[in-house]
Amino acid sequence: MNWQAYYPLIMLAALLSGAWISRRYKSNLAMSASQKIWLGLCAFGGAMLAARLPFLFPGVPGIQGQTGLLISGKTILLGLVGGYAGVEWGKWSAGIKTKTGDAFVVPVAVSVGIGRIACFLGGCCYGVPTNMPWGVTFSNVDMAARHPTQLYEAAFHFSMAAVCAVLFDRKIWPRQLIKFYFLSYFVFRFLTEFLRPEERIVGGITVYQWICAAMFGVFLWLWQRDANSGDRLSHEFLSN
Repeated sequence: MNWQAYYPLIMLAALLSGAWISRRYKSNLAMSASQKIWLGLCAFGGAMLAARLPFLFPGVPGIQGQTGLLISGKTILLGLVGGYAGVEWGKWSAGIKTKTGDAFVVPVAVSVGIGRIACFLGGCCYGVPTNMPWGVTFSNVDMAARHPTQLYEAAFHFSMAAVCAVLFDRKIWPRQLIKFYFLSYFVFRFLTEFLRPEERIVGGITVYQWICAAMFGVFLWLWQRDANSGDRLSHEFLSN
């Protein structure tokens, strides 16, 4: 069966699943329906623009003209960051002060997990050859058994969705879940890049690993900034 033909449908299912799940989490936000829709559109627009950004510049080492790229020329790594930036811009443009990160983390993680299954069936984002018994042959590449790095990522994102859902429902960790998810993903992606056939650039690591290192620093700073802010929203969250 030609599973590649189902790639667009599964990606659509990923988006719809995230939108459906987000209704539960956004219901707790002190915002109007129009504001929630606006932020959703900003998140989607920011994610799509950032995900395609590296592929708009031919000749960038480790990005263009290599194997292992997404079929449609997008990178989920920058897509996640772009979605976060899109929401922050949307809040700034609309004068929204409500903290929204926790409401996005579970829907985003589920959507990305489903999207990685689409990548697996579509034969993109695969890993390096392996002798492990769970190695998978991607007929669109060669006949070598390879690490199914797409499934590794899907398992990571589904696991993070479950963990963050529990933390959210029990109100254990207010306002920092999205950063917890991002920081965890940056570490995970940095390590699993060694299993992917990406070009090694400066320092013997890939451009995606350099992005992970840079974004880890940015989001760690954002975490510390919010942790030290001491504003009343955290206390309201815990007291509800």
